[in-house]
Amino acid sequence: MRRLADALYEITLTLWVGGLWAIGFLVAPLLFSVLAADRQLAGLIAGKLFALIGWVGLGCATYLLLHTVVRMGRIAWRRWTFWLLLTMLLLTAVNLFGIQPLLAQIKADTLPRQAMESVLNQRFAIWHGVSGVVYVVQSLLGVLLVIGFRRAAR
Repeated sequence: MRRLADALYEITLTLWVGGLWAIGFLVAPLLFSVLAADRQLAGLIAGKLFALIGWVGLGCATYLLLHTVVRMGRIAWRRWTFWLLLTMLLLTAVNLFGIQPLLAQIKADTLPRQAMESVLNQRFAIWHGVSGVVYVVQSLLGVLLVIGFRRAAR
């Protein structure tokens, strides 16, 4: 059973970090490139993908944290990878439950489309930038987590 739990840990880590990188740095830019004529549609699809990877992240982080605590016990609290996981979970929650709903509300408040050139456009751009920074930090922490996992496996 322990081998299955360890294999699931590796799969979960790969799914989460790989998903972050694939969506954020491959799929989203490709969407805006292919759908250049309809940036609103590209943004809608990208937003749904970011929300999806956010939910995946919540599930993955929960399993990874539980696995770490069950396997290591109280020693887990002293491992930097545990705190890295916890930080990534918190960043996921901030983006999913804080920033993304705020962006959705700003978009709803700017309808019809002409209103997007209003004061709310600047507010949207700022929060969109904050969300992007949080996502990039989370993606970089994911790389550190993978490196930490590889070192611990040796």
